[in-house]
Amino acid sequence: MKNVLDLTQRLKKKTKAKKASAAATASVAGTSAPVLDMTERRNEIILQERRQVKRTLLSQFIGAFVLVPRKGLLKVLLHDISENGLAFDMEDAAGHFTLNEEVAMRVYLSHQTYFPFVVNVQNIRMLEGENVYRHGVNFVKGSINNEALFHFVKFIETVAASLHVDDGDIVVSNLTR
Repeated sequence: MKNVLDLTQRLKKKTKAKKASAAATASVAGTSAPVLDMTERRNEIILQERRQVKRTLLSQFIGAFVLVPRKGLLKVLLHDISENGLAFDMEDAAGHFTLNEEVAMRVYLSHQTYFPFVVNVQNIRMLEGENVYRHGVNFVKGSINNEALFHFVKFIETVAASLHVDDGDIVVSNLTR
């Protein structure tokens, strides 16, 4: 039992010091105010902001472009996707779209094949550390490729659930028996 440290005396001293500090602070203010736990408040806010649909995070998984008027196609990075919409990043130098703007997008499945769809910008924010504007958009219902878009999102969700990271596995070619 020589290796066991008894911290009860130290903890009692710390508790007394905290109570004394809190009392001094309250007396300086003239009133005693309740102390709020910000962790609880933060968790309440997070619960209120929970999305209604599951999002699948993407990181350079698929080629996506937006159609910029009078400029042409601009490559964007898809951040996440859900059945209602997606989020993409545009480089700071390219600027950003405006709220409620309808934007034509393309998702490329190869270098030459794509399917187009239309989105409506719902959220824009600058990510300072990354120098990009993140756009949160909803799919415009009733526009082109609704059914293909629905199945594409389901495909991405299914595939993302079983993706594996390549750790440099050994690849064997021309294997003979």
